Amino acid sequence: MIALTLRIAGVVVIGAALATVSDAFLTVDNLLNVLRQAALLFLVASGLTLVVVAGGLDLSIGATVGLSACVVATAVKATDSVAAGVLAGTLAGALVGVLNGTLVAGLRLKPIIATYGMMWILNGATYWYMQGQTIYGFPEGFRAIGSGHWLGVPVPVYLMALALAIGAAFARATVWGHQVYALGANPAAARLSGVPVGARTFLVYALSGAMGGVAGIVYLARLNSAEAGIGDALLLPAIAAVLVGGTSLFGGSGGLVGTLIGATLLTLVLNGMNLLVISSNWQPLVTGGIVLLAATVDAITRRRTGDAG
Repeated sequence: MIALTLRIAGVVVIGAALATVSDAFLTVDNLLNVLRQAALLFLVASGLTLVVVAGGLDLSIGATVGLSACVVATAVKATDSVAAGVLAGTLAGALVGVLNGTLVAGLRLKPIIATYGMMWILNGATYWYMQGQTIYGFPEGFRAIGSGHWLGVPVPVYLMALALAIGAAFARATVWGHQVYALGANPAAARLSGVPVGARTFLVYALSGAMGGVAGIVYLARLNSAEAGIGDALLLPAIAAVLVGGTSLFGGSGGLVGTLIGATLLTLVLNGMNLLVISSNWQPLVTGGIVLLAATVDAITRRRTGDAG
């Protein structure tokens, strides 16, 4: 609880600092833009959070978003149906998650190896699928998913709230969710206590893939254009949001509320750089630095906890 409070305080401090140095920060348009960007990042990182809690890692999440977005673009153009596009994107992401789950839980490959290989497979498949083409110009009904508003609030924010509510309920109020935490904390003990380790590992990867598909839908609806590589830039920010939110790379601790705070904090940092006209070339450097800092804090905290135990 203290760690969560400190992260919330960090968001408040960064927001106050940006409001001081930039008159544009507190404008309605900018705040809505921050909410929209944080919502997308949370959708990408939400399934990844469960994977990391379970002691795994999904390096293919950005590529999953990209492939799903391209599949959605094709489906919407071919059928002129928003429902068909949403179904195609979600299924495409879930299929990737199932493949990752099979590699990790079934073949027992190391998560970093399995998902790193899957990332390159998906990138290659997406470039082959798109054949260098760009698909653009989607119906307004579809675009509303990513860029529309309801009661003055961006639609992606409602999707984020729905995903947070369902995900938090699953993680904290169901037996399966408790088993995921037990798996991440101590896989051997979890197995001895009757937790179906393979099934729960498979589940979190499938969920991560499905959420990658959902994020691909929202991302495409916002950009109104799909091309190969569309999701590549989302991997590092998603990992940063999870780690900054307090989910341990060692598994067994963390959660979606923390990831939401991490996504908001990271979005504020990048938004501040834009407002201060700092070159976008610096953004990957800053994001990478945040990842390393969060991972270092996690490692030190875990080491001290172990020493104290």
